[in-house]
Amino acid sequence: MTETIRTGGCQCGAVRFRIKGALGRPSICHCRMCQKQFGSFFGALVIVPKDGVEWTHEEPSYFQSSVNIDRGFCARCGTPLTYRQPGGLEIAIGAFDDRSDLAPQIQVNYAARLPWVETIFDQPVHQDPDYYARQEQIISFQHPDHETADWPTKGLQL
Repeated sequence: MTETIRTGGCQCGAVRFRIKGALGRPSICHCRMCQKQFGSFFGALVIVPKDGVEWTHEEPSYFQSSVNIDRGFCARCGTPLTYRQPGGLEIAIGAFDDRSDLAPQIQVNYAARLPWVETIFDQPVHQDPDYYARQEQIISFQHPDHETADWPTKGLQL
């Protein structure tokens, strides 16, 4: 039987991880600390196996957000990466190279949610073809969603 291996990392590629073993429950957390860490409406995280994470480049830097919680991020580009608590480690779903099967299965701290978060996908879809044509011309300097043999320390630059 082949062991599942997952990879991912930050935007610039300085922090990369490899996970061996089955992931735990994916979730979204509505608490204010997650909102601030992710700069968003909630944080999306998945539990990783104990001793199953290998940092293949640099490790995250950590900010202690409460008495028993550390939140990891890339010190170079600022990507939010981890939620570390006494019971284990969770990694941001968006940091995985393949996120297709990591749909959240539970909402945490639901009472702290922003009331309008439940209706954001009811809003109209932006459909200006000129806008999307301009988006296709953007040259991204972000690390690709796969492992690379070599990646510049400060990310790809022109």
